[in-house]
Amino acid sequence: MKKSIYIMALGAFGIITTEFGVIGILPALVKEFHVSVDIAGWLLSGFALTVAVAGPFTNMLTARVNRKTIMCMVLAIFVISNLLSAAATSFTMLMIARILPAFLHPVFWAVSMTTASKQAGPKDAPKAIAIVMAGLSIATVLGVPLITYMADLFNWRASFILSALINLLAFGALALFVPSMPVDEKQASPKSEVKILGSLQLWIKLLTSTIILAGMFATYGYLAEYMNKVSHMSGAQISVMLLVFGGTGILGNWVTGIALSKNIPITSRVFLLALVIMHLLAYKFGGVFYPMVAILSVWGFIHTGGFLVANLHIINGIHDTALDFVNSLLPSFFNAGITLGTLLGGFVIAHYGIHEVIWMTVPLLLLALGMSFITLTRRQESIEKNISEAKESEPVQIIACDNVTL
Repeated sequence: MKKSIYIMALGAFGIITTEFGVIGILPALVKEFHVSVDIAGWLLSGFALTVAVAGPFTNMLTARVNRKTIMCMVLAIFVISNLLSAAATSFTMLMIARILPAFLHPVFWAVSMTTASKQAGPKDAPKAIAIVMAGLSIATVLGVPLITYMADLFNWRASFILSALINLLAFGALALFVPSMPVDEKQASPKSEVKILGSLQLWIKLLTSTIILAGMFATYGYLAEYMNKVSHMSGAQISVMLLVFGGTGILGNWVTGIALSKNIPITSRVFLLALVIMHLLAYKFGGVFYPMVAILSVWGFIHTGGFLVANLHIINGIHDTALDFVNSLLPSFFNAGITLGTLLGGFVIAHYGIHEVIWMTVPLLLLALGMSFITLTRRQESIEKNISEAKESEPVQIIACDNVTL
């Protein structure tokens, strides 16, 4: 593998640590700015919402920009954002600083995935994509506890400074060691790829994965607060448990990847059922310290594979010619799910208390489980294909009826 692929994985680690790192320091920010937990949750959901809305547009606007240049630009903005966050004197200023890099977040994701695939070549493309995605996985399992530990060791401002340094390191490595990546003008137009949006099956998959992420983050987005208020853990204990959560998650992500390579649908459904069970156990034993330690360890093992499950659920069966375009959609739908989950979780917390947030997660995961069984029949897929071909070749016309295709 070319070293640039590992550098892009480092960049992914930096931007995802910036996005999710706020989860571990949420209690400190609530106390510092005197806001409620559901309001503070907007630091995560507002970021994710911006990514979800801006993603398709920023990717199109930057489609003709040198790939190295645009990735360097994204990382530079993340550095500035974290420094502004560290210097924030009000919640409003912190919110603005957090939103700033969210506009270009999906650009780095889409560009790095596509670039890694092209650099590795067809044979090693899956391995290259997995390396870049490892940056995301490691950020979610190690970045969050690392940021939380910095806040506990020093203060919450130190957490943002650490995030800035990580992104600065990735920026330097990208600028110094990655060659220029000019855009192939012939591939800059997505017109031929946009046809995939006519697939009903794709939309079902995108919606299912969005609900999976919503279910995961309805509770996980407030995990530090849950451990603080329900499990009565101290700041140091929360940091350790987030580290344990992440450590078991690394192993879980590896195991999930192996299982998905054998059977994507079955693995996805087992994942959802297992995550539901862990949330129910957390609700039952959340106030008991030692059982909760064991539950969080297993929960982390299961939880981290969610990104891989959601990703492969979407791209499974997608033709190679449409993969680049579908990859560019993933940040928007994933972050839409994160936004929905944290908003719904915040609503439950505000009205019923932090302990009851579990009852927002469980129905969402069960809904995603039910939707995973929805697949178009071969006949329906044939009708979709005929309609698509008809749109491309005038004046031939295909009319799809309930029982007959003419």
